[in-house]
Amino acid sequence: MKNEQPDTTSGQRSAINPTRIARLRRTRMTDPLRSMVRETELSRNDFIYPLFVVPGQKFRKEVKSMPGVYQLSVDEIVRECAEVYSLGIPAVILFGIPEHKDEVGSGAYDPDGIVQRAIRAIKKEVPQLVVITDVCLCEYTSHGHCGIVAGDEIVNDASVALLAKEALTHAEAGADMVAPSDMFDGRVSAIRRILDENHFENLPIMSYAAKYASGFYGPFRDAAESTPKFGDRRSHQMDPANSNEALREVEQDILEGADIVMVKPALSYLDVIRRVKDRFGMPTAAYNVSGEYSMIKAAGMNGWIDEPRVMMETLTSMKRAGADLILTYFAKDAAKLLNQSK
Repeated sequence: MKNEQPDTTSGQRSAINPTRIARLRRTRMTDPLRSMVRETELSRNDFIYPLFVVPGQKFRKEVKSMPGVYQLSVDEIVRECAEVYSLGIPAVILFGIPEHKDEVGSGAYDPDGIVQRAIRAIKKEVPQLVVITDVCLCEYTSHGHCGIVAGDEIVNDASVALLAKEALTHAEAGADMVAPSDMFDGRVSAIRRILDENHFENLPIMSYAAKYASGFYGPFRDAAESTPKFGDRRSHQMDPANSNEALREVEQDILEGADIVMVKPALSYLDVIRRVKDRFGMPTAAYNVSGEYSMIKAAGMNGWIDEPRVMMETLTSMKRAGADLILTYFAKDAAKLLNQSK
């Protein structure tokens, strides 16, 4: 037949009209066309900005391994939150560094602890901003581990009881959401129970549901002053080689009452984000962690990459993989770029 050409994929002949050969470039030729067919769109509403709060007044210290990220006193945190809200970023997550640390992390669940004071101050001055709190003990323990240590073991159930107590003090201080990051078994259930028993039934839990024992956390541990004094966290955080296990972890947290599930880190675990989103259809967060941030910052400062372009490409990859929310130290920079493109 006229106009028939060989089909190289099947070995058979098929009718192809040479005037209708696909040119996928046609919709890439101009900015408006690219925008019209774009499949994945980043939004300021996707971002949660991590903040590190410390004791004192008028204290603002840059984290050496995280350019542009600071330890901030409560008064400085409030000013930072006002800027965050003005940029259109809807939420922050707070990490606290207490004045004193002990073996049981008592500063974490002190009703007048550093995070609890920061919550009250932020909600007073920037009430519309969503304040999320990290629920863990590692920043508060003298040994730097996420829970109670007995001999050579980081024990589960005693640690969970303290995490639940910590979450309750955050709720009582005015937090809009709590986010347990410890990876101990049963902590979501324990937190949901204590919140419900104290009339915080409507307070959501964002669980670090699939948190890996990753090498990408080093700069965060500088910022949070939470490097373990001995051992590591592989007994409770996940093996980077496993993804089926991540689905079991996420499913368990959903059954225990998690409202949002998180995968951490993000860049090396995009496949896990995709599997979690496809399997459960739950609101899914990705944590663009400190090591990911610092690598891009270092390469940008050395002129090896176009930092803003790589930043946006990286964040888009997380959204494309299925993340509804992205915790990122790039939140302010990304929001500024998005605001300029309006």
